[in-house]
Amino acid sequence: MSARPSLTGLGAAPPGRRPAVRRFLGLDRPRHRRHGLAYLTASGPLGELLGIDAALLLELGFLLTAYAAGVAWLASRPQPPALGVKLGVDINVLWAVLSVVALFAWLEPTTAGLLWTPMQAATVAGFALLQWTALRAVAATR
Repeated sequence: MSARPSLTGLGAAPPGRRPAVRRFLGLDRPRHRRHGLAYLTASGPLGELLGIDAALLLELGFLLTAYAAGVAWLASRPQPPALGVKLGVDINVLWAVLSVVALFAWLEPTTAGLLWTPMQAATVAGFALLQWTALRAVAATR
């Protein structure tokens, strides 16, 4: 009789199940990738639609695309390093906070931008919460 793997690592799970941390990272990556590529390829039209400087959107596109690659790497690991996951959570939290601050501090968004910015900030914050909760659950089982 063979022993089942223990659930002590981020990647250890019963066959056929992805650990929650990897699952939430995997769900987060495509959103960052889509937004990053959209900002890279259509920063001008999106800037007009949202009332956000096209150059800023272009820079954010580079950042989001790089971040998506990092999240993809973490999600592909059988046991994503906790420090990498924590860094991703921190970046998501920072993104969400800065998005809301930017609305009041320096952006002059259109109505679409006024709706889009807090909506995407809430989504990013939600993923940060899911990832953090999953990471803490893994740590509690160790």
